[in-house]
Amino acid sequence: MIIDCHIHPVISADSNYCRYLDVGDFGRQTETLRRAGIERACGAIIPRQKISAFDQIRKLNDSALQLRDAYPHFYIPGASIDPRYEQESCKEIERLAKAGVKWVGELVGYLFGYGEEYCSPPALTIMQTISKAGMTVNFHCGNLEVVEALAKAMPQLKLVLAHPGDGDNFMRRIELVAKYPNLYLDISGTGIDRYGMLRHAVDKAGKDKMLLGSDYPINNPALYVQAVCFEPLTDAEREGILSANVLRLIG
Repeated sequence: MIIDCHIHPVISADSNYCRYLDVGDFGRQTETLRRAGIERACGAIIPRQKISAFDQIRKLNDSALQLRDAYPHFYIPGASIDPRYEQESCKEIERLAKAGVKWVGELVGYLFGYGEEYCSPPALTIMQTISKAGMTVNFHCGNLEVVEALAKAMPQLKLVLAHPGDGDNFMRRIELVAKYPNLYLDISGTGIDRYGMLRHAVDKAGKDKMLLGSDYPINNPALYVQAVCFEPLTDAEREGILSANVLRLIG
């Protein structure tokens, strides 16, 4: 099985991050992902306009649940939260946990309007609620001091850092992933075109710490699948990246 842990379903023009194409409804999006070999996909719906009221977030989550119900054998919903709305976000996590949601994110604070406030007191309260619910958080963060602070402050919370990057940035990221047992890395975004990156990541952090992600519809999902298939990995390492690691995280 191949599972993409990092997509952003398009439900309207306001959630379409593909610059060049009309990707169609979610049925057509699943066909595109399946054509790349992806059998299941996970992730949050991200609006193009910044969030100004928590009701907008609740609507995004409701839409994700509706897609899950319409495509139960393909889509794994990703929840959205916002640390500017601490109590509402905690209640929302509790609601979604009862609905069977296991994944939060990708959280992209700068697109929502709260930046990289993943370690503020309100954010940590929400993260504690997520941890108690047994959920995993996929988050975008360029400030590695924030990443490390969050991994250290929430050792029981399963965290998936989005995007490896390349060069020195990638080296620093994979060092953090190797250092903290609760921190993982998805391979979406930049870096996958650097040959040997996955081999180095597995050697540095272990075969259980890397997950397939594409950031579709921003990126071509087939590139990420083929990169995993092409790199000099063992069958067990490849299976871990393609599906076993994310299945273990979401149960």
